[in-house]
Amino acid sequence: MSRIAARFAALRREGRGALIPFLEAHDPDLATSMAILRGLPAAGADLIEIGVPFTDPMADGPTIQRAAQRALKAGGSLRGALSMVREFRRDDDETPVVLMGYYNPIFSHGAERFCAEASAAGADGLIVVDVPPEEADEIEPHARANGLDLIRLVAPTTDEARMPRVLAGTSGFVYYVSIAGITGTRTATAGHLAEAVPRVRRHTDLPVAIGFGIRTPQQAAEAVRVADAAVVASALIDTLAAGLDEDGRARPETARQVLDHVRALADAVREARKTPAAA
Repeated sequence: MSRIAARFAALRREGRGALIPFLEAHDPDLATSMAILRGLPAAGADLIEIGVPFTDPMADGPTIQRAAQRALKAGGSLRGALSMVREFRRDDDETPVVLMGYYNPIFSHGAERFCAEASAAGADGLIVVDVPPEEADEIEPHARANGLDLIRLVAPTTDEARMPRVLAGTSGFVYYVSIAGITGTRTATAGHLAEAVPRVRRHTDLPVAIGFGIRTPQQAAEAVRVADAAVVASALIDTLAAGLDEDGRARPETARQVLDHVRALADAVREARKTPAAA
């Protein structure tokens, strides 16, 4: 059983949802990024999503675009993200790690080589934002051969006819994009999620994670009441950015501030199913 499947199975037995925080590799520098990554499990992360820096992150809003720019300026790269996973695995062999990014760096690196190196580094899954199902043969066979879950995105605009095609070959979990748009710009309502997630579940037995718009502990709690996981990205990047100095460098407390934010989200996720949703 993969780490991702094992973690979701354990959470089902506990009767709770998962928190999946996001960090951009090398943002704002390798040392700070690595300190956050190492601290995430103790802060309450159930799975971890690591962004691979890219110059043109088309699905991401201004917050993550700026994070990618900071990371690239600090020397971040696909190889650097893999190195971070390898370093993380020296101390943690249980927390699932998902790499999220775009196909251009993978194509340049070589898809087969990338999947082999990602697996060897200790990654568990991939989210490749700009590879549609019709072009998945570019990477899917290599991911499968190396034991990597290929996690696909389902959007509010994904209709019933297309849903099976999108979910074919998906493993690990399904990432439900809660808004039609880029990351970090607005938030889906609890009512929308309550309608949308059952529609996805009709087509798959995989866990469903909700992302693109979850910012607060309350929103994370609402997400795991209807789905299996909440993904939080832009809100954590905003916390990191607020902790930088006037030159964009990390302060001594920057990593701690991000991890404190994760703890607040994790507390809400853990309590979500113990209390009824607010009216």
